[in-house]
Amino acid sequence: MTSTTQLHDSSLPINDSTKPRELNYAQTMFCATLIGIMGGLVATIYYYGIEACLHLVWHTLPEWIEPLLPTGVAPADYVWVVTTIGGFCVGLTLHFMGLPGEVSMVVDKIHDPGRIEIKQTPAMIVASLFSITAGGSAGPEAPLVQIIGSFGSWLGQKLKLTLVDLRVLTFCGMSAALGAFFGAPLGGALFALELPHRRGLEYYEALIPAVLSAILSFFVFRLNTGLTIGGMYRFPAVPALTLTDLGQGAVLGVVGAATALLFVLIFRVVGYLTQLIEHQTISLATLGGLSIGLIATVFPQTLFFGEQEIQTVFDTGAGLGVAMLLAIGVAKMLAISCTLHSGFRGGFIFPLFYIGAAIGLAISLGFPQIHPTIAMVCMMAAVNVAITKTPISTTVILSVLSDSAIVPVIIIASLVSFLLTTELSLIKTQRARTFKDSQ
Repeated sequence: MTSTTQLHDSSLPINDSTKPRELNYAQTMFCATLIGIMGGLVATIYYYGIEACLHLVWHTLPEWIEPLLPTGVAPADYVWVVTTIGGFCVGLTLHFMGLPGEVSMVVDKIHDPGRIEIKQTPAMIVASLFSITAGGSAGPEAPLVQIIGSFGSWLGQKLKLTLVDLRVLTFCGMSAALGAFFGAPLGGALFALELPHRRGLEYYEALIPAVLSAILSFFVFRLNTGLTIGGMYRFPAVPALTLTDLGQGAVLGVVGAATALLFVLIFRVVGYLTQLIEHQTISLATLGGLSIGLIATVFPQTLFFGEQEIQTVFDTGAGLGVAMLLAIGVAKMLAISCTLHSGFRGGFIFPLFYIGAAIGLAISLGFPQIHPTIAMVCMMAAVNVAITKTPISTTVILSVLSDSAIVPVIIIASLVSFLLTTELSLIKTQRARTFKDSQ
């Protein structure tokens, strides 16, 4: 029989199999490398899946169906029919596979317990594919963040890591997703780290591993897809910046903050109106799909999440005029609100960029002394920052996407909008890091 003395003898071996494991620097970077490569592969598969679905629904099927349409049925009716059917499919997915969460949930889980559950990934994949294919105003960034971020969490759990190390690997997964999607690895990593907070990056220990994951994911994704590296948009080059341009950036930051306030108001009104059927998943998603289609019938520019449509807005905006561009911006706010409140799964970063681009171009047309590139990019930044609270990463991302050297103007617009909207909140779970998070 073991004596009491033996039980407390410090010379005896201690069973520490349940003690969380800490990674050293080299091990952390190795895991970040693994997550980055895996993230690039996952992003590639997801990208081709979306492209195939979009081509089938919006190119192949219309070519088959149009000759078969009876007299009196306009091809334009195809839009609201597809969005409604898509909404129904989203509803069925959520009903039978469960709710995979959204941006607020991801932010909440990052804080506590520091991980994203991988069991929600299948539902997110299916629901987001239906959502994006149906033309909803929600992009692939949020699904990719949850999918790849959950892989980082899964790896950390398998290794039985401490809370700090587990969260670092989760951030690596999120950064890998955004690095591939945005085409700006540094901006993607910074965005993942800024997003959980309202007043700046706080999980600083994840910065270098997150950037490494983002770069590797970006490399693998671009290698497999053949997409170009560099600017996504062909905006006019801006002459040498002056103090006037910096002042315009500040003014655009104010306008962007006001625009974001209007969006939040519309978002909350739509949320209030959908409360009566919020638990009827299939009906709500179907109604949301119909709403998206009806909005697109009047404003075709609001269909889809806006990544490619931003260039179209610039190319055709002068012919649309100021009033139409402003109307498109407001209609996009309504489309985003209907998309997200009806259960469609996706992110709102590019949709917010789209709102800023449309209203920014309208401002440039109304006030020709403001260069269109400055007006559009600064408004894109200001609107997004007001909602997501990510001034640094948004500046980096947009400077890459627009392929423009106007970082000083973008950061001024971002910071002005950020400071004016500190009390404006759409992602309710954003909060400061606690002492527990450091343990």
